[in-house]
Amino acid sequence: MASRHSAPISDGTVGADLGGIDPHDYQRRHAIQATMCLSLVLIVATVSSVNVAIPSLAKSSLNPTDTQILWIVDAYALVFAALLLPAGALGDRFGRKGALLVGLVIFAAASALSSVMDTPEALIATRAIMGIGAALIMPSTLSLLQSVFPPEERAKAIAVWSGFAGAGGAIGPLIGGLLLQHFWYGSVFFVAVPIAALAFVATAVLAPKSKESNPSPLDPVGAVLSVVGFVGLLFAIIEGPDRGWGDSLVLAGFAVAVFGLAGFIVWERQAADPMLDMQFFRIPRFAMGSLGITFTFLAMFSTFFLLTQYLQYVKGYSPLEAGVRGLPFAATMLIVSPRSADLAAKIGVRRVVGGGMGLLTVGLIMLSFFGLNTPYWYVATCLVIMATGVAGAMSSLSAGIVQSVPMNKSGVGSAVNDSSREVGGAIGIAVVGSIVTGIYRDHLSPSLSALPADVANLARDNVAKALGVADRAVDIVGPEVADQLRDAVRQAFVDGAHVGLRVSAGLVAAAAVVVWVRLNEHHLT
Repeated sequence: MASRHSAPISDGTVGADLGGIDPHDYQRRHAIQATMCLSLVLIVATVSSVNVAIPSLAKSSLNPTDTQILWIVDAYALVFAALLLPAGALGDRFGRKGALLVGLVIFAAASALSSVMDTPEALIATRAIMGIGAALIMPSTLSLLQSVFPPEERAKAIAVWSGFAGAGGAIGPLIGGLLLQHFWYGSVFFVAVPIAALAFVATAVLAPKSKESNPSPLDPVGAVLSVVGFVGLLFAIIEGPDRGWGDSLVLAGFAVAVFGLAGFIVWERQAADPMLDMQFFRIPRFAMGSLGITFTFLAMFSTFFLLTQYLQYVKGYSPLEAGVRGLPFAATMLIVSPRSADLAAKIGVRRVVGGGMGLLTVGLIMLSFFGLNTPYWYVATCLVIMATGVAGAMSSLSAGIVQSVPMNKSGVGSAVNDSSREVGGAIGIAVVGSIVTGIYRDHLSPSLSALPADVANLARDNVAKALGVADRAVDIVGPEVADQLRDAVRQAFVDGAHVGLRVSAGLVAAAAVVVWVRLNEHHLT
C-alpha cells in the first residue's frame, strides 16, 4: 500500500516526498490556493473600497460627522488588527478551516447589515463586526495554503498569496467606483456577501482540515493583553490627526497601548505556553520580515489614501475613473509577485528585498512630484515602479515570517504577518494624513481671508468641504475669486501630499537599510 509520503501526484511524479501532505490535497493545491486568494482579496479590498466611497457617505442620508466618517472607515481595521493574534491562535488549536468558515459567515452577515444601516453609529458597529470575521479569515488563508504545498513549493505559493494581498488594495477602489456609479453607497458593503458565499462553498469543498497536532493550552491572558495593546495603539493613531497628538484621550490611548503591549511581551516571555513565543523575534527572518512588512504597508496604504483623493479632488475623476487608474499597481503585483520567489532563489533574498524596498522608495519620491497638471502616464509609471518593488519585497518578507515558525504555529505566524500589515497601514494613514492636513491648512489660510470666518473654518477642515465652499462662494466673492480658491485648495493639498510621500519614502528607506544590515544570506536559506 502506498504510504502517505510516496504516492502518485498530479504531475505524474511517483514517490515524491510530500512532507506529510495528503496526496489528494496536494493534487488540489492550486484550486485551494485560488480559494484562499479569493478570501484574501475579499477582506483586503473591503478596506480600500470604502476610501473611494467617502464622498458618497458624506452626502448620504446617514449625515455623518467627519469623526463618524473616520470611524466608519477605521472601526473595521481596528478590530481586525486587534484580534489577529488571538484569532490565529484559535485557528491553530481548533482548526483553521473551521475558523475560516466561521469568519466568512460573520463577515458576510455584517456586510449585509452594513449595507442597510440608517445611522452612523449602527454602521460603525457593523463595520467592527466585519473586523471580527476578517481576523478569523486572514491568518487561516495563509496557514491552509502552507498545509497543501511542500516546502520546496511553499515560497512561490506565498509569493502568489502576497501578490493578491497587494493587488486587493488597488482592486478595492475599482470595485467601489463601479458600484457607486450605478448603485447606492451601501452596495460597497453588500458586494462582499456573494463573494463570501462563493468562498464559503469553495472552502467547504476543497480546503483540508488543519490544526495543531498537539494542541497547546490557550493563553487568555496573552490574548487580552494583545487586544488591549492593539486597540489602544490603533485608537490613538486613528484619533490623533483629528483631535491632535497632544489631546488627553489620544495620550491615554498611547498609554494603554504601552501597558498592553509591554505587558504582553513580559507575559509571553515567562508563560509556559505562550500564544506568541518571543524567541521567534531572535530569528532574523522573522524580526526583519515583520519590520519590512510594517513599513512596506505603511507606504502602500498611505499612498492609496492620498492617491484616491488626488485623482478625485485634484484631477476631477469620478470614483470609477479613479479606481480604474489604480489598476497598473494591481496588474504589476499580480505579474511580478509569482516570479519573485524564483528571482530570490537566483540572486538571493537579501538582494530581492533590498532592491524591492529601494524601488518602492524611488517610486514614492517620483510620485511626490505630481502637480495640478501632471499627466496620468507619469502617475501610472510611478505606480508600476512602486508595485514592482512591493511585489519583490513583500513576498520574501512574508515567507521569512511564516517559514520561521513551526507548522503547528502557522496560524500565529500568519497573524504576525497580517498584524504587521494592518498596523503599518494604520500608522501610515494616520501619520501621513496628519502631515498633509497640517500643511494643507497652513498653505490654504492666506486664500481664505476674503471669506466670512465661519465659512473659512469650514474650508480648513478638508478638501471636500473646501471645494464645496468654493462652489457656494461665487455669490459672495464672485466667480473669479471662487476659481482662485479652488486652485488654492487643490494646490494646498498637493503641497501636503508632496511632504507626506517624501516622509513615507524616508521611512521605507531607513527600514530597508536596517533590513539589509541585519540580514545575511545564511539567514535566508
